[in-house]
Amino acid sequence: MDGHADPTHGFTEMPLTKANFELQRPYNVPLEERYSYENGIHKMWVYADDKPHDPNSDTQPRTEIRIRGLDYSSGVWQFEGYGFVPNGTSGVTISQIHGAASGATTLILRIYNGNLRYYDGDLVARDLYDKWFRLNVIHDVDEGKVRVFVNGVQKYSTNDQGPGDLYFNCGVYAAPAHISYYMESRWRDIKIFKK
Repeated sequence: MDGHADPTHGFTEMPLTKANFELQRPYNVPLEERYSYENGIHKMWVYADDKPHDPNSDTQPRTEIRIRGLDYSSGVWQFEGYGFVPNGTSGVTISQIHGAASGATTLILRIYNGNLRYYDGDLVARDLYDKWFRLNVIHDVDEGKVRVFVNGVQKYSTNDQGPGDLYFNCGVYAAPAHISYYMESRWRDIKIFKK
């Protein structure tokens, strides 16, 4: 961690089991055609012309892990995971905080051409293709702040979108525009913390 303070310091790790990992995928394909789990690594992929996760949804295609059972609406919560995005995957959300006072999400982190961005705007981190990186997202609901750390270094801070029924996701979820045909991310050592 290059001597940086650990963003999980002062937090308590919450118990996670397989039951906390709800997988969402295109509704018309078997899970194993968009997800694998081997040697502790969750691999998720999707194609631009895939169906949404539900036949009644008009959202973009996704294969995501939704952390279930640890929804929150107050306090200070943290997601930690080690992510990997292969070269060529672009225009895709790899991590999010779902829920907000207005709108569907509090935080969207997207990869565009190897760079991590807040939604499709502010640059969070550069040059993340083809390497494992540690992602920590801290949400202080009471203060209305979200902080993003990459490899132990705070890279971004922003106001949240107000309180709501909140939870963490990671995986691949196609952006509304400028997406690659094939999108993939891999995740390992996923943890949730609370202060």
